[in-house]
Amino acid sequence: MAREHPLSWHRAVPVVIVAALAVVAVAAAYGPTWYQRVFHPLSYESAIAKHARAARIDPYLVAAVINVESGFRADVVSPAGAVGLMQVKPSTAKAVAQAAGMAGKMNVAALSEPDANIRVGTLYLAELVGRYGGNVQLALAAYNAGMGNADRWAGEWARNNGRLSDTIDFPETAHYVDEVETQAAAYRRLYPGVFADAVK
Repeated sequence: MAREHPLSWHRAVPVVIVAALAVVAVAAAYGPTWYQRVFHPLSYESAIAKHARAARIDPYLVAAVINVESGFRADVVSPAGAVGLMQVKPSTAKAVAQAAGMAGKMNVAALSEPDANIRVGTLYLAELVGRYGGNVQLALAAYNAGMGNADRWAGEWARNNGRLSDTIDFPETAHYVDEVETQAAAYRRLYPGVFADAVK
C-alpha cells in the first residue's frame, strides 16, 4: 500500500484556510485604516455622541459595544430576546427608562429604533460603570452576563488579583470583556476626533 504524501490536498486545504483567516485577522487589526474600518464600522455617530455625553460615558466604548453586540444592525433580536443595536432586553430597558424618566413603552418595536436603543443601552452601561466604581471591565461583564455574576466575579477578583478575564468562569463573557475593550481602543485609533464634543 502506497504511503500518502504528507502534503496531500485534503491536508493542505485546512492549512491554507487557517493561514488565510490568520492573514485576514492580522490585516483587520494592523492593516490599512480603510481595511480596519471594514471590521470596525461606525454609524449613528450623532446619537452615540449625544447619549454618551448625557450619560457621561466614553462614546468609543459605546461604539465598541454596538459593534460587538449587533455589528451596527438595528433590527437584530437575539434568541434571549435582546433587541437592537445594543442588544437590550425589554425588561432591562423598562427599568432603565423608568429610572431616567423616559416616556413610552420599551418593547421590541421601540428598541428597534436606533436613537431609543442607543439612549437606553448607554444609560444602562453608564449605570453599570457607576455601580462598579468606574471599573469598565466589571461593567462589561455585568452587561453581558448580569449583575449577579459580575458581583460574584468582583469578589473573587478582589481576592485573587490578576486579570478579570481569568476570574470569569463564562468563556463567552471573558472573551466579550476583552473584545469590547480591544474594539474601543481600535475605534479611538480609527476615528479620532469623531466624538470630540462628547465626554471621554
